[in-house]
Amino acid sequence: MHQFLPFAWFGGKCVPFAEATLSVATHALHYGTGAFGGMRGLPNPEDPSEVLLFRSERHARRLSQSARLLLTDLSEETILGAIRSFIEANRPAKPFYMRPFVYTSGLGISPRLHDVVTDFLIYGIEMGDYLSPEGVSCRISSWTRQEDRSLPLRGKISGAYITSSLAKTEAVKSGFDEALLLNSRGKVSEASGMNLFIVRDGHLITPGVDQDILEGITRASILELAPAMGIPVIERAVDKSELFIADEVFLSGTAARITPVRCVETTELPTHRPVMERLRDRITAITEGRDPRYEHWVTRIRIPG
Repeated sequence: MHQFLPFAWFGGKCVPFAEATLSVATHALHYGTGAFGGMRGLPNPEDPSEVLLFRSERHARRLSQSARLLLTDLSEETILGAIRSFIEANRPAKPFYMRPFVYTSGLGISPRLHDVVTDFLIYGIEMGDYLSPEGVSCRISSWTRQEDRSLPLRGKISGAYITSSLAKTEAVKSGFDEALLLNSRGKVSEASGMNLFIVRDGHLITPGVDQDILEGITRASILELAPAMGIPVIERAVDKSELFIADEVFLSGTAARITPVRCVETTELPTHRPVMERLRDRITAITEGRDPRYEHWVTRIRIPG
């Protein structure tokens, strides 16, 4: 059961979570015409009156771009201003996850993006580990990741997540924790809501943006950090068979952070994961405000006394 934060940003202001309600006729509910973001925050371990956000500007930019795919103008400044008000109202005392959401809020029938009102909301939940930090089991999904020619995969469009939902439930119902989706060309794309990395012979390898992936922000952060840490990076197509012989396999995402994969199908993977552990330790230090080299990735919000 989720522990929701007490206030939501709704209708341009912070209101009690229970009052942030929508009509059953809301357009986005019926047609998936929304786009969402996800952002983690935590009280500063050294100063609980300060909240730390990881790469908030990058998250706001992606959501603003996703809104443009819905023919909606939602500026990064508007998003960041609402997030600040949301955090100040909620005064979170534990690590949390925010879900900003832009959606067609008009009422009525007909799938369209023109002549329909849009709106923007934010809610949040307390969140620790989304997936087990000890590792997850994965199966290859029978569902195929969509193509960019059928859905705008550069945005987190809500309707696109029916495939992720089907794949995740298929995996769990068949005894696994998570699903790995192939794209229409039979190459590994991503998990149900996370990007994928493998390590082979000391090289960090991940499917490129041409493999119908979401351009994940944690993924982009890893790709920037790794070369600076002396880890060679390759973005390329990944074959299914490589999952079974990789030295390491791990997932990345805002909710999942960096999570190891301990087995794929019936194949157990190595438990020695030096590359992943170095990257996970570095990301953790940055998000907790302990790495001055990447202070520019951290937004600090002071909670008024």
